[in-house]
Amino acid sequence: MKAEMEALRQRACAQIAAATDEPTLQQVRVTFLGKKGELTAILRGMKDLTAQERPVIGALANTVRADLETQLASRLAELKAQALAARLATERLDITLPGKPARRGHLHPLTRVNRLIQDVFMKMGYTVADGPEIESDYYNFQCLNFPPDHPARDMQDSFYITDSILLRTHTSPVQARTMQAHEPNTPIRIISPGKVFRWDYDATHSPVFHQVEGLLIDRQIAFSDLKGTIEHFCREIFGADTKVRFRASFFPFTEPSAEVDILFRTRHTRGGAVDTQDNWLEILGCGMVHPNVLRLNGYDPDVMNGFAFGMGVERIAMLLYGIDDLRLFYENDLRFLAQF
Repeated sequence: MKAEMEALRQRACAQIAAATDEPTLQQVRVTFLGKKGELTAILRGMKDLTAQERPVIGALANTVRADLETQLASRLAELKAQALAARLATERLDITLPGKPARRGHLHPLTRVNRLIQDVFMKMGYTVADGPEIESDYYNFQCLNFPPDHPARDMQDSFYITDSILLRTHTSPVQARTMQAHEPNTPIRIISPGKVFRWDYDATHSPVFHQVEGLLIDRQIAFSDLKGTIEHFCREIFGADTKVRFRASFFPFTEPSAEVDILFRTRHTRGGAVDTQDNWLEILGCGMVHPNVLRLNGYDPDVMNGFAFGMGVERIAMLLYGIDDLRLFYENDLRFLAQF
């Protein structure tokens, strides 16, 4: 039986050394050391040995098993090291190759124009003020001199959440909040950019759009100050030779009030020929702050006065970029946005 065990050990060692992968090595383990393996089969014959031979053969069997377990573990470690080396050789990255550049995005055209407008007024000393988009009827209408029967209060014109809460229809509430937050009769010079909401949707209107409104309050402010401010703004945005005109208008929160137009050249193609035409286009509204608005917000109209103005960012962007449908700004079509 000793001779059988020695022969088994030699055959097992040879097969262990010859194994080239883990599945083959596992099969060698099962063949020699498994429950139905060759070593187990030899040990079943120990019942035929004498009492003196059994301890000797048992000790020899344990020695052979331990020797084979050691060689199996050693060979398994070698095979794993070889497999890792092969993977490193075949899956190695060539870090000398240039990387793939990431696609760079750019600002949305409305963001670009919004920042352009803010830059012009900030250079004139205005600061940027912000306010909530969900507003109370008090700030959106009452303290801005909107009478209770004004059409803008109609449920069909404004997005009301409750009878007294709505999505703001303009950024004018920021002006009222700013006046009430200041000490009475102190100067103010702000612009208030932001989103506003109205029941409009067509080629030139959107239910969600952007405004930039401005407010200046001080002592002895004249309409000529407003006129010079707006003319400077228009020429900074549209060019130094831009022609500007003021038309009398009406707004509840200003008196006198005016609409501002610029002379804009449009081009039409007819039968292959290009026809140019100059048109006056409205771009914003403005006026001197109504005395009632000053009183409602803690200012004395006999001491302080000022002017206010407001414009739609989308309208300015449409003129700057020659876009004839406002809805294009909100469709997220990359073919359109990539042009800017």
